[in-house]
Amino acid sequence: MPPAVLVLNGPNLNLLGRREPAVYGHETLADLEAACVAAGSDLGLAVTCRQSNHEGELIDWIHAARETTAAILINAGAYSHTSQAIPDALRAYPGIIVELHLSNIYAREAFRHHSHISATATAVICGLGSQGYHLALRAVAERLAASAQHPDG
Repeated sequence: MPPAVLVLNGPNLNLLGRREPAVYGHETLADLEAACVAAGSDLGLAVTCRQSNHEGELIDWIHAARETTAAILINAGAYSHTSQAIPDALRAYPGIIVELHLSNIYAREAFRHHSHISATATAVICGLGSQGYHLALRAVAERLAASAQHPDG
């Protein structure tokens, strides 16, 4: 059974391709999710994608992932900058966590320059659009392979 990876997308990401395409691109959430599933399959990962505009639902999925997944890729959208509850949930998650942002949050409004999620993340990727998801999946696959070869270190 391939290692499971959960890709979580937060508020407003359901509007990808229609909301501020100059910032977020023309690719839809369905396009992004299909590309993640395909890339994961190529890398030997079982990818599940979920999106919610509701903080509590994202937290529930993080809690459930503790027992079922090797990694979480999370683009929490604006919750990255406002939520204390999502990072708390991530702190209880034992696997790999990659924080993602389609845009370069440091080149945008000042309130976006700080992410509460970053302190819980194994890695952070921002500003590369959907390519960031592909890079995150590859990094997860490589880390999982390395830990399988060297389980003690």
